[in-house]
Amino acid sequence: MSVRNGIALLLALSTLLFLAGCGSSSNSPAPVPPPSGNFSNANLNGTYVFSVSGTDEANSAPYAIVGTLTANGSGGITGGALDINDAAFAASQPVIPPAANAPINSNSTYEISVDGRGQAKLGTSTPFGNITLDFVLSTSSHGLVIEFDGVGTGSGTIDLQSAGTTPTGSYAFSFSGVTSAGTSATVGNFTLGSGGAIASGLEDFNDGGFAYTDQPLSGNVVVGPSSTPGTTLITGQFGTLIFDVYAIDATHLKLIEMDQVAIFSGDAYAQTSTTLPTGTLAFTLEGFYPTSATSLSAVGGFMVTDGAGNITNASSEDVNEGGSVSPSPITFTANYTAAPASSGRYTLSNFATGFVGGSAYAAYPSSGGLLLLEIDNTGIMGGAAYTQTAGAAFAASQGYGLNLSGDNLSAGAEVDDIAEFAANSTGNTITGLIDENSTSAVPVTFGAALTSGTYVAPVNGRGAIAATAGTSSSNTTLNGGFALTFYTVDGTTFPFIETDSGQVSAGVFVLQNPSASSPGLAHPNMFVVRPLIRPHTARQKKN
Repeated sequence: MSVRNGIALLLALSTLLFLAGCGSSSNSPAPVPPPSGNFSNANLNGTYVFSVSGTDEANSAPYAIVGTLTANGSGGITGGALDINDAAFAASQPVIPPAANAPINSNSTYEISVDGRGQAKLGTSTPFGNITLDFVLSTSSHGLVIEFDGVGTGSGTIDLQSAGTTPTGSYAFSFSGVTSAGTSATVGNFTLGSGGAIASGLEDFNDGGFAYTDQPLSGNVVVGPSSTPGTTLITGQFGTLIFDVYAIDATHLKLIEMDQVAIFSGDAYAQTSTTLPTGTLAFTLEGFYPTSATSLSAVGGFMVTDGAGNITNASSEDVNEGGSVSPSPITFTANYTAAPASSGRYTLSNFATGFVGGSAYAAYPSSGGLLLLEIDNTGIMGGAAYTQTAGAAFAASQGYGLNLSGDNLSAGAEVDDIAEFAANSTGNTITGLIDENSTSAVPVTFGAALTSGTYVAPVNGRGAIAATAGTSSSNTTLNGGFALTFYTVDGTTFPFIETDSGQVSAGVFVLQNPSASSPGLAHPNMFVVRPLIRPHTARQKKN
């Protein structure tokens, strides 16, 4: 691991979605953005940590990118570096090593429109060549990202970096990607001791549907000078793994595996409490269920915990299982247990009354949410749950940025969307623009108008958004729009799942505030659930 100091009504309900911009690097922001927003190039100023994970275009192979870029506030990117790991690298002859600490050319550029949507065009000498990121900002400190070129499609985030951060204390983590067994994911925690050694740690690893639970974790973190990354090694069930780690701040780290054992990336968050939260927790999960891993599923809803080990019958979930959508929320119950006690690790089990998505989970509390992974050997679902703030609401007459990531079922393609929309209380309508990239051979979509957009205001924390994308067949999304069911968390951040039959996806949308003096409006540290990567059959590259 390298550490950088740069380190009911379900069909109507809509899930949180940050539509990720797609297209070729020749695209520029739409000339007529929605009327909401007051963003400009000045809103990207400083050093930012960015990440994307998804599928490359040439080989339909899983890949991940994590890096930093330095924006000057006026459209220029003056530096930065990135890491890329791609499953196709290891399969090539001769083998291509992961691209580590590759510089971003100082003549790279970015542009931001008034609605917060923008593009960053990064010049690199990596096997990916020049990379275009399409993003939507919620504040000057945080945004949602997709890769928007013919090299690959994936989703991620961009966050302003605090200078000089050194990881310290306890962290809970969630990584996903692929191993030789297929789609895989891991959750766990570790505590850093003297000299960067991992003093204690635990890991739950789901390797292609087979779980290795409650495994000990060890290793060390050696921080190098700012120009020379140090190395972090994590030793667990499958030997010693090497990661690069980028610190956003002392509470939030981005990680990418840089050996040739697996393609893993994800987040680590401060674990300041080892207690599972009590009350209502909004959750989303995405993965493959049942064991055959042929049916992509997304579920979301509310877990209600009582502080005594019970997830009560006030809990409910919405389900999109391979395009089959539940007509109304499903009530369920379960239990939770600290295992081992005071370790920061819990197990969720005894799910009852029709819960879809597995029968047992490992759960780790963190500042980014309760990180979840299925551990019952019947499938692989991963995600997070977030404590709901009393009175959290979806506000009309506000702008929101959205990212959605998942699979289009008819095309058999990964889709990644970025969007910005504004809600209007008159008629409960929304307007905005959407960008989409995918592994399909069809052209990318840029700046398609969201038409016939409507929303259902949240009832008991659950709401819906639906819209048509574009006004012509030449500039629309693969699904022609979306229908989302979303969940209120804190009034600024809204996770969602897609609840129409054409796609299985999950994502988030976030309240926007372009004021650079209000970087904390959105919840920058909330874990964003990404679909578990599944390699697709190679397809013809789009034009």
